[in-house]
Amino acid sequence: MKDSLSATNNTPAPPATAAPLEQLKVGDFGVLIYDAPSENDQRDQHPDVQAAISDQSVADLTPAYSTPLGAMFQIDALALLSKLPSESVDLVMTSPPFALTRKKEYGNEPLDKYIEWFMPFCLEIKRVLKPTGSFVLDIGGAWVPGVPVRSVYHFELAVLLAKEFHLAQEFYWYNPARLPTPAEWVTVRRMRVKDAVNMVWWFGKTEWPNSDNRQVLQPYSESMKGLIKNGYKAAKRPSGHDISTKFQKDNGGAIPSNLITIANTESNSAYLRKCKEKGIKPHPARYPEQLVRFFVDFLTKPGELIVDPFAGSNVTGSVSDQSGRRWLASELESRYIEGSIVRFENAKDPRCQ
Repeated sequence: MKDSLSATNNTPAPPATAAPLEQLKVGDFGVLIYDAPSENDQRDQHPDVQAAISDQSVADLTPAYSTPLGAMFQIDALALLSKLPSESVDLVMTSPPFALTRKKEYGNEPLDKYIEWFMPFCLEIKRVLKPTGSFVLDIGGAWVPGVPVRSVYHFELAVLLAKEFHLAQEFYWYNPARLPTPAEWVTVRRMRVKDAVNMVWWFGKTEWPNSDNRQVLQPYSESMKGLIKNGYKAAKRPSGHDISTKFQKDNGGAIPSNLITIANTESNSAYLRKCKEKGIKPHPARYPEQLVRFFVDFLTKPGELIVDPFAGSNVTGSVSDQSGRRWLASELESRYIEGSIVRFENAKDPRCQ
C-alpha cells in the first residue's frame, strides 16, 4: 500500500495513522513506521518534513518503510538518485561495497572494474547535490591478490572524483579493533602490519560546501584545560608558529583533527540484539554511528536532506532521523532492509544504539 510519501496530482497525501511498533512484523513492508516524537526530540522542530519529502520525485515510489523524516526504498542506488531533482540534496553520505579481493555476501565489484562501476553513481550524486552540498565517501583499501602489495584503486577513484567535485578534505577513520588481515601477510609470514584505517573522502560540489566545525568540538585535554585556567605566555615556538594570548580562550572545546578514532565494536549493540531477537541475519559491514554523526553534525543543519544510496543496515538514515534531518535511503537486499527497521523502533532516544 502507499503511505504518506505517496502523492496524487502533486498533492501530498495526508499522514497515515501511526501503527504501534510492537505490532509490526519483520517483512511487513509498506507500513508507516511512526513513533511519536518526545518533548525534546529535534524532529518536533520540523513539522513540515513529511510534506517536504513528499515533494521530492520519489513520491511515486512505495517505500519499504518510512518515518516522519525519511524513507527507505528497495531499489537500486541509481534508481533512487535518478528520481531526485537536481540540486535538492544537502549531503550524500555512503559506504558502498569496497573493491575487495574476496567476494562478499553483500556484493562487491572486483578491483579492475570498480571505478568503471562506481563513477555513474558519483555523477548522479553530483547532479542532485546543492551548490553548498557535500559528498562523503567511506571507502576501504584492498590488497592485490596473491602478493603483499596494496591496491591504489581508492586513490585513483579520488583523483577522478576530484575532477568532478572539489576535495574539501580527506579524513582517516582509524579502527583500533580491526582484525589483523590479510592473515597470510600479517599473522602467518609477519611481513605486513594490520590495515586499520579507512579513507573517508569529503567532496564539495563547489569550493564552498556548508560546514561548521563548532558543531563537532571535542573535549579539551587536561593540559589544555590547565592552559585556559592558568594562562599562557605568548611566544614563538621552535617550529616558528607564533602562539598569541588568544590561544588560551575557552571556545567550548577543541577543534577535531581529520583522524577519527572509532573502534567499530558493537557485539552487544541494540541493532544486533534486536536482529537476534527477530531471527534476522545482520548486515556484515556496518560503519559506526559515531562516524556518521560527526559528518551529519559537521556538514548539515536540522531539517536538511541527507541521502544514502548504499544504505545497507541504514546507519545513515537512523543517525539522520535522530538528529532531526530528513533522509532518503536505498538498498536492494530485502534481508538487510528487514534488519534495518529495528534501528527505528527507539529512534526518539539517541542513546538506544
